[in-house]
Amino acid sequence: MATLETTVRASGTGERRWFCGGGVHTWLATEIETGGAYLLFEDALDRGKVTPLHQHPDADETFYMLEGEVRLHIDGDEQTLSTGGIAIIPRGVPHAFMVTTATARMLCLQTPGGGEPFYRHASEPAGAGEPPMPDFGRVRAAAAVTGAIEILGPPPF
Repeated sequence: MATLETTVRASGTGERRWFCGGGVHTWLATEIETGGAYLLFEDALDRGKVTPLHQHPDADETFYMLEGEVRLHIDGDEQTLSTGGIAIIPRGVPHAFMVTTATARMLCLQTPGGGEPFYRHASEPAGAGEPPMPDFGRVRAAAAVTGAIEILGPPPF
């Protein structure tokens, strides 16, 4: 069994990346830091951000809402997830979300790790100024190259 190094990250000090599907990720625990056990990042989002219908073939995904609200579509069922709410989505289950408040922040946990290459292919280091416009072609290409997610269709909202 591998021995992990201790990691302590102060608030606001994680790597920040503009995700090409919209939003800013702050990486809190990378797959290298967790020995592949998980990937954890905060996702800061604006109203109207949507994801295509997709699934993760090899990872479970958990959302914990820090603030704001999203509309979840999970395997054909729609629900609202608000501040303090949690959604656990098993691997292979089709899902998507749409931000319904002016802003939202959520923790995203993928277990086990394995999705980091997808997010790196589909993002850029966040710098000063405005984030780039969403590039869903790049998101689809990253999904195809890494196999970490499978795009199943357009946003179902």
